[in-house]
Amino acid sequence: MSIIDNRKAFHDYFIEERFEAGMVLEGWEVKGIRAGRANIKEAYVVVRGGEIFLLGMHITPLASASTHVKPDPTRTRKLLLHAREIDKLIGKVERAGYALVPLDLHFSKGRIKATIGLAKGKKQFDKRETEKQRDWERDKARLMRVKV
Repeated sequence: MSIIDNRKAFHDYFIEERFEAGMVLEGWEVKGIRAGRANIKEAYVVVRGGEIFLLGMHITPLASASTHVKPDPTRTRKLLLHAREIDKLIGKVERAGYALVPLDLHFSKGRIKATIGLAKGKKQFDKRETEKQRDWERDKARLMRVKV
């Protein structure tokens, strides 16, 4: 079950591979995400010291979350992946010019997971071509409905 999608990532990048990663979260963050108060539109993924981190994700804390914890809505959150997946991602990002982008947050067996994508950036003409293709598919579907 998806909680939040990052549609902007599909507009700006070609997504080549997807990885499901766990996240190190605090209690107030889990409550905020379950309430739908998270935003990953401006978020990005970086590699630091052989570990993968999610930066720029904003989680608005609930007013009733806690009295003694000072929430930081945009703190850096560590992503949890297998070592061989991390090694593969590091190799692609450093050598091949790929980027890591968060695609969505979802529940998996009661836990909050992030789907990150190994992506190549789109040029402006690629974005226009994708838009034309989407419009054509929509028009084609409309024409098929009218004929039947």
